Amino acid sequence: MTVETAQHRRANEPFDARNDLAQPWHALEASRVLEILDVAATTGLSGAQIRERRLRHGPNRLPEPPPRGLLRLVLEQLRSPLVYLLGIAALIALVLGHRGDAAVIAVVVALNTAIGALQQGRAERALRALRSLVVPRARVIRDGHETVISAEDVVPGDVLVVEAGDGIVADARLLEAAALRVAEAALTGESVPVEKCVEPVDPAAAIGDRRCMLHAGTHVTAGRARAVVVATGASSEIGKLAALAEGTERPPTPLERRVGRFGRAVAIAAVVMFVIVNAIGAVRGLPPAEVLMVALGQLVSMVPEGLPVALTIALAVGVQRMARRNAIIRRLAAVETLGSTTVICTDKTGTLTRNELRSVALWLPGTGRLDVVHEVAGADRARLRSTTGTVPPSAVAGLEALLESAVLCNDATVEGETRVGDPTETALLILAKELDTDVAAVRAAAPRIAEIPFDPAARYMATEHRTPSGARCHVKGAPEVILELCDRWFDGERDRPLDEPMRHKVGRAAEAMGERALRVLAFGRADGCALHDGAEGLRGRLTLLGLVGQIDPPRPEVPDAVARARQAGIRPVMVTGDHRVTARAIARQVGIDADEQGVVEGRELASMDEATLDRRIEGARVFSRVAPEHKLRIVEALQRRGHVVAMTGDGVNDAPALVRADVGVAMGRTGTEVARQAADVVLADDDFATIVAAVEEGRVVRRNVEKVVLYLLSTSIAEVVVLTAAMLLGYGPPLAAVQILWINLVTEGTVTVNLVLDPGEGDEMRRPPVDPRAPLVGRHLLGRLALLTSSIAAVTLLWFIGRIESGVPAAQARTEAFTVLAVCQWFNVLNCRSAVRSALDPRLLANRWLVGGLLLGNVLQALVVYFRPLGEAFHTVPIGPAQFVLIGLVASSVLWVEELRKLVVRISTRATPVADGGLAGA
Repeated sequence: MTVETAQHRRANEPFDARNDLAQPWHALEASRVLEILDVAATTGLSGAQIRERRLRHGPNRLPEPPPRGLLRLVLEQLRSPLVYLLGIAALIALVLGHRGDAAVIAVVVALNTAIGALQQGRAERALRALRSLVVPRARVIRDGHETVISAEDVVPGDVLVVEAGDGIVADARLLEAAALRVAEAALTGESVPVEKCVEPVDPAAAIGDRRCMLHAGTHVTAGRARAVVVATGASSEIGKLAALAEGTERPPTPLERRVGRFGRAVAIAAVVMFVIVNAIGAVRGLPPAEVLMVALGQLVSMVPEGLPVALTIALAVGVQRMARRNAIIRRLAAVETLGSTTVICTDKTGTLTRNELRSVALWLPGTGRLDVVHEVAGADRARLRSTTGTVPPSAVAGLEALLESAVLCNDATVEGETRVGDPTETALLILAKELDTDVAAVRAAAPRIAEIPFDPAARYMATEHRTPSGARCHVKGAPEVILELCDRWFDGERDRPLDEPMRHKVGRAAEAMGERALRVLAFGRADGCALHDGAEGLRGRLTLLGLVGQIDPPRPEVPDAVARARQAGIRPVMVTGDHRVTARAIARQVGIDADEQGVVEGRELASMDEATLDRRIEGARVFSRVAPEHKLRIVEALQRRGHVVAMTGDGVNDAPALVRADVGVAMGRTGTEVARQAADVVLADDDFATIVAAVEEGRVVRRNVEKVVLYLLSTSIAEVVVLTAAMLLGYGPPLAAVQILWINLVTEGTVTVNLVLDPGEGDEMRRPPVDPRAPLVGRHLLGRLALLTSSIAAVTLLWFIGRIESGVPAAQARTEAFTVLAVCQWFNVLNCRSAVRSALDPRLLANRWLVGGLLLGNVLQALVVYFRPLGEAFHTVPIGPAQFVLIGLVASSVLWVEELRKLVVRISTRATPVADGGLAGA
């Protein structure tokens, strides 16, 4: 039902937004709604009206919760078992009368908290900025022209044009609708899409019963419509409910949960060590105050203060790096999950291919195959070539009827270089124009009066038109679907019976096109029909007009990306609605090996039970003729087999699979708003190679986090070993508690944050995927951790004992041991950057931030030793420059021990570098 242009209200009745928008729109006739809003359905708002309403109503967006303030971020940083331990340490120092130590610990906690809060705030701002790049769009009519605008620019009175897959960006009253169904679960909880109509409903109707309304936050599952916007932003129905979501907390990512568990385990271990040290002191009869100070040092040494900050920065850096490679992260957990992906299920069109369809082949029942040769760009001409040479379009029997059907059963528009609509349909219009068809004249001569919109499940579209000789229906779709509906074929002059030999001939023609990697569409028409009975009303009444073959060539970068994914232990799987033969042809071109058994058709999939599908899924490389609901089964079957699945999608019906996948990937250019909102990652360029690049960056993030964990743990455990061993051997504490804090915060802090900025080593995609459930410290790290810890502890403890035994004052010996440990950490950070590559490899100098951190660490260590106010706070005394040089040489042994291990690994594996079984360890 269509509402014609309503008369504008009289000049003495201006549009009053405050009063006129408070209307029961669902109870009013559409013409009355247009009158109230002072808008014409055919021309939309004028520029002046748009500017006035934008000023009055503001942007069309829901009120966003305010960003977390600095105070809240600070309090969240303090809510950590590691901070609690430091608080206990400060309290113990205060009770023992060490006010200076207590003050230093308090200052350290404050600094660490401030740094963490500031970095968390920066990370959240960066993530919000990236999300803003994925802007919902809306198609509207303004000043008589259809245009696409940002959803935020929609104002009351805008005339929306929507179709299947579109998200509804504002509350709107329907003006016309064709087979329209809308999923309103987000608003009403109704799980089944609701059929919509134009007729008004009862004023008291609940939201779910307002069949003439479209509501923001819902999406179109089928059909097409026009509607006039009546409420935007906070004034919409979903805007009124937005307050219910205020205060909702973002759940922690899996990596954050693992770090949390790690922190709790460290806290428990620290308490246990505190008790053990006090017990040893009591058994040995040592002074309680001295034992408590040693235990205090143990407590402080166990706390990896830099880990929470490093984790925050690692994820934020990962998000930014992925954005630079055209992968926009919408959910933080996707950063780490991408690194563990084992299967990428990808669409063909636009992801593996260019999404630049061209109609390159025709097949007509009375003529046979014709190739379409397009002229150079800008010529707007095409030639037809048969096996005998060039054929003029006028000489091809039935071509005019085929092109007429391609133009009429088509929702796209092409005006010059401007193309609006589905690429399949725009390619058909371009073909018709290049073969001398006047598109505007054909459409004017046969106006559309009804339609059955394209449905991915049914795989056809039908339109009904008014012609001088009566109603005529045009249908296009998959060849096998259209053939089922046909009982005749057109020879250019009259209809002929479609017998079995001709059916076989049509099928063979479609198959031959598929073998050339062409997407094949069949066209048919029927006179004197109506579409109210759907496909059943067309069955046996259609006349086959012919086939059109379109090609969407593979992106040139995809074969290399597929090869890299396979090398990384990731299985690429093509999931497409195309014919089996076409799908296999494209798969071979991009490097996806798929023999006959590796291709599963949608109808086969639909007939399989779970057990059969689970057995077949491991060998499947291509799924053809797949309906959107099949994607969900594919994801679930792969997950039952233990895979971490990334699934791409662009349509509204892809949303369940995107949500169910471990990583849902939506198309930024061609994807529907529904798909983008359901996804974890949005590809700005719709390119398969971008998915592989994002996986690589995810692996870099995971590896860098493990580098930091290895670095911090080796220091913390070495400090515990040094303190405990010295006490057992009868020596005083080699390190004061505040010195340990200096090591943990200042010495480590100058390099820990910079360590997570490490670029990839280049071999990330030559390693197998990592189990996302693997612990933060796995077996691959334990061997390296033991070696690094023992070498650091041995160098520090032996230096301290040697200096004490040589008669050096305890304060100087403690200062030197403190410096030895600091210098060991500078060498150790170089050790932790790679499990295999030498620290002397020039490529490891690529992280200029780390180099700067090492230089800063040297300066700060000199200050704490030689600058007396700092020295007094941290219990240090000046040491000679010669001793400083000697300390550097001795501490470098930590580097040489690890270099020897790396050399053995490289020789034993006969490769440099090699996959080492994990992200940071061999």
